[in-house]
Amino acid sequence: MPAESSRTRAMKETRDRILDVALEVLGESPDAGMGEIAAAAGVVRRTVYGHFPSRLDLIRTLMERAVAEMTAVLTDINAGGAAADVMWVEFVARVWPVAHRYRVLLALRRGEYGEAIHGLLGPVDELLADLVARGQDSGVFARHLPPAVLSQLAYGAVFALADTDLPDGARGARAATITSLLMLGVPEARAITLVDNRL
Repeated sequence: MPAESSRTRAMKETRDRILDVALEVLGESPDAGMGEIAAAAGVVRRTVYGHFPSRLDLIRTLMERAVAEMTAVLTDINAGGAAADVMWVEFVARVWPVAHRYRVLLALRRGEYGEAIHGLLGPVDELLADLVARGQDSGVFARHLPPAVLSQLAYGAVFALADTDLPDGARGARAATITSLLMLGVPEARAITLVDNRL
């Protein structure tokens, strides 16, 4: 039994390493194939296919991991009951490292895996739309677009900025937060104050 347990643990470590390396490789080249990912992970292609039967399975697993992290952040923030613009700042501050890490998924969402990725993002999209609707109802966010569309634009900007040369630390988070708040209709002075109070 202990040998089986250590084998299971080793398989999980290999799977996690493949996922981590896949993020790096795809981040450099979104069209990278399974062979390139296997080589970068130091395993043979058969090992990668043993964990992920297809490239779509690998992408889906990466997306599920990203969605789980973002959903956990949003659920935690929603429990706090702060004003919507304050909650947005907290969301971006905490999700920025995730956005930077998973920025390649934005590019993949526009490609052949778009439908699958869009479906997996459903829970995050709903939580963000609810947050924006709350902000619109309380007058802190603009009402020129429906909540679902406005939230997509604002958090899409966060991922788009994560895909630029901005640093992934505090300066990058600050730029992404202020930009997304401006897109939500928050006045610049208020956006800067909110961010400076949080970051």
